[in-house]
Amino acid sequence: MQNSLYIGVMSGTSLDGIDIALVDITDDNITFIAGECYPFPNEVKMALWQLCQQSSCTLLQLGELDHRLGQLYADSINNFINKYHLDRQKIGAIGCHGQTIYHSPNGEYPFTMQIGDANIIAAKTGITTVADLRRKDMAYGGQGAPLVPAFHQAIFSAPDKNRIILNIGGISNITVLSPNQPIIGFDTGPGNVLLDSWIMRHLNQPYDKDAQWAKTGIINQSLLQHLLNEPYFHMPYPKSTGRELFNIDWLLQKLINYTPAPKDVQATLVELTVNATIQAINKQLTLSDNLPNELLICGGGAKNPLIIERFSKLLEDWSVLTTDQLNIDSSFIEAMAFAWLAYCRIHNLPSNITTVTGATKAISLGVIYPN
Repeated sequence: MQNSLYIGVMSGTSLDGIDIALVDITDDNITFIAGECYPFPNEVKMALWQLCQQSSCTLLQLGELDHRLGQLYADSINNFINKYHLDRQKIGAIGCHGQTIYHSPNGEYPFTMQIGDANIIAAKTGITTVADLRRKDMAYGGQGAPLVPAFHQAIFSAPDKNRIILNIGGISNITVLSPNQPIIGFDTGPGNVLLDSWIMRHLNQPYDKDAQWAKTGIINQSLLQHLLNEPYFHMPYPKSTGRELFNIDWLLQKLINYTPAPKDVQATLVELTVNATIQAINKQLTLSDNLPNELLICGGGAKNPLIIERFSKLLEDWSVLTTDQLNIDSSFIEAMAFAWLAYCRIHNLPSNITTVTGATKAISLGVIYPN
């Protein structure tokens, strides 16, 4: 009998830590068993943040950070295995996304770069590891992102409703599951990345817990429209983005000629996250008629009550839920997805969706690193 347990590892653009999920995949049944988040040591988080902001470093810095992240991933996985008393022999594989430090799908020489040496993960855990999950899709002309729509299809498809799954991490992405229509998925724009950067700049806090600061501000409609004029929002899909575009320098440039209070900027950034997604839904999507519409929210943004409130207000004819309400922990959807991607690679199953990434071929993503 083949092993049915898989571990997924994800650290995203929010740089808030390493998410680990244990998933049972038996035939077509995908079951979440456990999840943990292991925060980055502060010096590693700052090194990653500076690298993402500056987009430059020495080869020595890059190589050492790649090695150190591999060790951190491995140590976190080993702690997870020990906490849950798991038998390593029963784990089919680890799927590790790595840490994206640059994503450039539209240049003359498209590439994406994730670091965190998977050789170290396989060696230190004793478990076969699947990593480098984006570049094969790009080799076939795709964006290399988003990758989670195929997993969303596997666990959230419903024949009697239009479902949009919205993952709000540092960057927001949607998966559109509409009966009898091709699956669509793309990055809608900033999720938490600007919110986190702005509150760090002004209050030296890593994030706006429960949107407490944003709730004290007033939305600046003029600034909001100026932000929404960003060309990315009006590009057709397939498309993907990241910190390379949406960062504090982008925001500061947009704020020239505007003088709102910092708390009003924070409130406006919440509205940007919400409106960029709604604008994409209204202008770029065609959903099956005469079916109820449902928005399922996951990722860190699912914990932001102001984001949920604004979606519920602006999509008044929709059901707006978090995946927690479907008994799937919203914090670990992406980590679950990379466990599933590892399963697909081990079994050589296609795991990209060409209508989502723009690749010319459906292929099994990732490189296998034996233990």
